[in-house]
Amino acid sequence: QVQLVESGGGLVQAGGSLRLSCAASGSRFSINAMGWYRQPPGKQRELVAGITSDGSTHYVDFVKGRFTISRDNAKNTVYLQMNSLKPEDTAVYYCSAGTYYSSKFTFNYWGQGTQVTVSS
Repeated sequence: QVQLVESGGGLVQAGGSLRLSCAASGSRFSINAMGWYRQPPGKQRELVAGITSDGSTHYVDFVKGRFTISRDNAKNTVYLQMNSLKPEDTAVYYCSAGTYYSSKFTFNYWGQGTQVTVSS
């Protein structure tokens, strides 16, 4: 089992920045990728960014150039730096862990989520 604990959410004005952190613990031998999802109010959960064990990163179009995913393997932590935030970025953000094979992410483990609210 893998445990994921997010932190760093909060309230920020449009144009501001936040950095989310996700600390992983437990048995991680089957994990070679981590990612961030978000779930806006009244909408389905959607992938934001993913990072593989070799550091390869992947982003959805609506965050490219604004968000950066990174990882610190020594600390078993993955980060999401969010810049130029927009009100439509308001959502609960979830950390996830899983695998990346054949150009596809499959996430099996989830954190509890952290709220990000961007005011206009």
